[in-house]
Amino acid sequence: MPSDRPGGERLHGPFWSEPGTLLQHVPVAVFGFDDADRVCFWGPGARELFGYDPAEVLSQPGAVLFADASGGVSPSCAWMLEQGRADGYWRGRLRARDRAGATFDCGFRVFPVTGVEGHSAVMGLASRSDELDRVKTNLAFLDALFETCPIGLVMLDPELRYIHLNQALADMDGLPVEAHLGRRMDEIMVMSDGGEYQRMLRAVAAGGEPVVGALVGLRTRGYPDRDQVRSVSFFPLSQALDSRPGVGGLMVDVTDRERAILEATASRERLALLDRAAARIGTTLNVNLTARELVETAMPDFCDGSVVELVEWADESELFDPTLPLVTRRIASGTILPPPAIELVSGRETVTYPPGSVVHDVLRTGRPIAAEVDAELVRRTVLIESRARLLAESQVAWILFAPLIARGTVQGLAMFGRSAARQPFTRDDLSLAGELASRAAICLDNARLYSRVQNIALTLQRALLPSALDTGPYVDMAHRYIPGGRITEVGGDWYDAIVLPGERVALVVGDVMGHGVPAAAAMGRLRITAKTLARRDLAPTELLTELDACALEAGIELATCLYIVYDPTTGHARIASAGHPPPLVLRPDGGIETVDDVLGVPLGVGGCPFGTTEIELPENATLALYTDGLIEARGRDVEAGLSALRAELGRASGTLEAMADHIITRLLPDKPADDTVLVLARVGRRQRRSSVPR
Repeated sequence: MPSDRPGGERLHGPFWSEPGTLLQHVPVAVFGFDDADRVCFWGPGARELFGYDPAEVLSQPGAVLFADASGGVSPSCAWMLEQGRADGYWRGRLRARDRAGATFDCGFRVFPVTGVEGHSAVMGLASRSDELDRVKTNLAFLDALFETCPIGLVMLDPELRYIHLNQALADMDGLPVEAHLGRRMDEIMVMSDGGEYQRMLRAVAAGGEPVVGALVGLRTRGYPDRDQVRSVSFFPLSQALDSRPGVGGLMVDVTDRERAILEATASRERLALLDRAAARIGTTLNVNLTARELVETAMPDFCDGSVVELVEWADESELFDPTLPLVTRRIASGTILPPPAIELVSGRETVTYPPGSVVHDVLRTGRPIAAEVDAELVRRTVLIESRARLLAESQVAWILFAPLIARGTVQGLAMFGRSAARQPFTRDDLSLAGELASRAAICLDNARLYSRVQNIALTLQRALLPSALDTGPYVDMAHRYIPGGRITEVGGDWYDAIVLPGERVALVVGDVMGHGVPAAAAMGRLRITAKTLARRDLAPTELLTELDACALEAGIELATCLYIVYDPTTGHARIASAGHPPPLVLRPDGGIETVDDVLGVPLGVGGCPFGTTEIELPENATLALYTDGLIEARGRDVEAGLSALRAELGRASGTLEAMADHIITRLLPDKPADDTVLVLARVGRRQRRSSVPR
């Protein structure tokens, strides 16, 4: 609040009223007295309380403000200022007089201050006693209401964050008052109404009609397993005195009266959990990730901790025998409980269950079982004493065991644990856990079968690819085969080198479109056929024509192939292509050439002739042959990939092995989406014998 000084100069005094507060209903006078007890500061609040304009009171004795003033002297004023200067602070009630001569009780607070130039003054604050008493009475009533009212009371800001609440509401939520303040309502209350409750509150906060006696079903973070029904009433805060906007509310717990709503709420929550499970479990064909998705879906709404274990069978034909110990491998775990629960769920990878354990009962019957964690359960199920102690100290009070069975095969089991702070598992929970486990078991079995097929395909492909290449004395070679990432199946990329008569060398690279065992088998057929045809010393175009006929007969719909025959005597290379990416030539002077004269059509199309081009390679030139996995990637077209390959081929140096590693590292991501082949061949020349005249 600006202060007025002699001469009309307006300054901000050391105290000023912030607009929009209770001070608008309780006028507060702010003024100051100099060392001679004269008025030296006069704020607008003082004008309202005492009626004097600044020009009338500044430099006047402070006695004019007091009822006992006489002849310019007021014992009350003198005593008040003396106390303020002596004690550093004084407050109390004195009889005051305004400009019109009316007297009234007034509450004063005074204290000395020192200015920037060393001058001292006594600052004073004053308000009418009856106004202060009225505000104190109102505040006392509100405090008593919040302290003793058995109904939940709450104030929320426009973003539905807690500003104020009483202990009754905190007890309903199962959390301290301090845990609410500053947090949004949806951080405390767990609803399953699709956001309808939030929309209702926001409408009220925006100035809409009050809500009276609405019934809502909910859970809270403090009581995550306790369903409640509340009768709620909300109204917009009036923003009187420019107070903060928001929502005021009253809540009454009517749970006992509304069991039907509770049952509907529980059903919606179960359905919501199943919906999340359908969306989140089985997003990939990775066994470990699928198990992790089950654990994350179940927590924290259904349980406090969960593990997934797969049975370690000696072979796939082995059947479950309840009379034998059962060995499982834990592949996923998680808990929201504090230690030692974390060590309990994640401390072991392999677990052995003795015959007669609850796990045996679950797998024998194929049905979920819920059990209390007591001495009998521990004795039957836990073999290791240290693990038994962990279980006893982990706060886990109930465990639900659910079998993972798919297509008649026992995969393993899922376990869900709850602490004593939550309700025990119910019959409905058993049904829900069985549904979750059944869905997860199908996804796990799909992932297991997929992994098996992928491993077979990869093993087949690696068996069909050459482990070592014979290139003769005039061609040095480095080759790389990189299988695709786990997201895709193994592809049909292949390569080979064949020594021909006259120390010539044939180089071949191909790619069968598709993935999995069919692609690997087709690749093996084409590679063997190409090698057989090459040894018959066919011309490149003739070899591709025969290979095309083989592809048509075998039902191979689409495959590419690049065939090169290098003659070290002449330095010439004859090249034919069936739709394959063009080879690159790195010349000794560093120049790079793309040989794209004869691209041709892929194998398996049929009816299209193949062409041949011939180039001369200088000694120590390097040929680069590759498949499309090296130059194609998501977000990058083929031309950009080919330019990147040319650039990295030019930068690569050292041995062919080092060059191959450099190119693969620079161009391929950590988990490539497709198979990749790279072949680098450095050529030499055979010296011709000179004829000596006789």
